[in-house]
Amino acid sequence: MSDFDPANFANVGPKEFAQLVKSTPDDKIAEIMSGDLRGKILSEVFNRMPTLFRADRAGSTNAVIHWNITGRPDGGTDTYEIVIENGTCSVSETPSRDPKLSLTMGPVEFLKIVSGGGNPVMMFMTGKLKAKGDLGLAANIANLFDIPKA
Repeated sequence: MSDFDPANFANVGPKEFAQLVKSTPDDKIAEIMSGDLRGKILSEVFNRMPTLFRADRAGSTNAVIHWNITGRPDGGTDTYEIVIENGTCSVSETPSRDPKLSLTMGPVEFLKIVSGGGNPVMMFMTGKLKAKGDLGLAANIANLFDIPKA
């Protein structure tokens, strides 16, 4: 599986997906994420988040997080809303609540973060990831999910 085939994307598990992202050059990921498959890939990743959520690590965390992924083919941004409350995690493609934390990044950085191949702190320090709101939550967010490692 050294070549990223987005058509198979929905059929691979989180670990295989992490491996795909790790083994695919950034420019190839950027190309795929600026094409027709972008929506399918983003939906698939976000739809997996509730199953990767670790309620045991969340404790009493209640938060609304907006993920803004830039670089849409039309120049726009896709925004997904994750709501963590009462030990559950839900996702919406139509944000309706004020976020406690808003994260903005490009599609390559997003896929690296959710596949365990990127360092969010380093991305934040270099300006590739922008966080607005509760920075303590931003620093802890990876601990709330079982992020697969390639």
